Amino acid sequence: MQTVLEQLPPVTDPHVLVGTNTGDDCAVYRIDDNLAIIQTVDYFTPVVDDPYDFGAIAAANSLSDIYAMGAEPSFALNVAGFHTRELSLDILVQILKGGADKAAEAGIQIIGGHTIDDKEPKYGLAVTGIIDPAKVITNSGARAGDVLILTKPLGSGIITTAIKRGLAGEAAIARATEVMGTLNKATAEVMVAVGVNACTDVTGYGLLGHLGEMTRASGVGARIHSRAVPVIQAARDLIDTDIDIVPGGSRNNLRYVERFVNFDPGLTAAERLVLADAQTSGGLLISCPAEKADELEASLADAGALVHARIGVMEAEDDTGRIDVEP
Repeated sequence: MQTVLEQLPPVTDPHVLVGTNTGDDCAVYRIDDNLAIIQTVDYFTPVVDDPYDFGAIAAANSLSDIYAMGAEPSFALNVAGFHTRELSLDILVQILKGGADKAAEAGIQIIGGHTIDDKEPKYGLAVTGIIDPAKVITNSGARAGDVLILTKPLGSGIITTAIKRGLAGEAAIARATEVMGTLNKATAEVMVAVGVNACTDVTGYGLLGHLGEMTRASGVGARIHSRAVPVIQAARDLIDTDIDIVPGGSRNNLRYVERFVNFDPGLTAAERLVLADAQTSGGLLISCPAEKADELEASLADAGALVHARIGVMEAEDDTGRIDVEP
């Protein structure tokens, strides 16, 4: 995607605090010295069969970008594609209800939107928030010595692919739905209160892809420990049984990250693929000063974070954004 953006006219408006150059989660536009608008948009095809759950997950995913930058959402607009000649409008109603209820959980309302006729259903939100320009948390502020903390387990890409192939059991579906549908609101509030150097959320490019964006934007390297990374147990079971269950997007992610990731030779193919697994509504990946890591972990636990796993550290300055992955 960055290759495509490089062929477009550069963003030159001096009011743009965060644009396209660092691959960050949202655009940030300064209104004055004390106020900025923060905005994001995301939508995708169904990842679960239940339309209400799909709507809720898509909304949680869209809201996540706002939370990753330390902001509060103000309102949202629906973005949907739906084929009314082949699908019942009741399905669309359930999708939109799921989105509306998740937005309400976030403390906002969906106040409009746009739908097009599309043979393959799609849904998501355009979310707008406000933030103090001095308090924006970007993916480019990581420093050598920072501790990397992840707030949701990986594996949703593996499970949603298994759902599409009729290979996922009810327990696996329920757990993945819970993980994907959990807002990053509480974890973001903790992150802001403690004070961290950088953050991004883990979504379609997988853990290594998004960490690579962070290391390159920050000019540092990273070292992570594969077996410290939390993974949904059902996803581990599925990939251990049949490695072909890994979605094509995750395999593409792995091929891409191999240009800047050094894997320990002892890591299995499954372990490497999980780290590149394309996530939907994943957790926050936080680069926290080492002296604040204990406080952050304790506060995340108190806030009910799904996990609060130390998975590695940021290392010395490195323009290539190199990542070393150990067992």
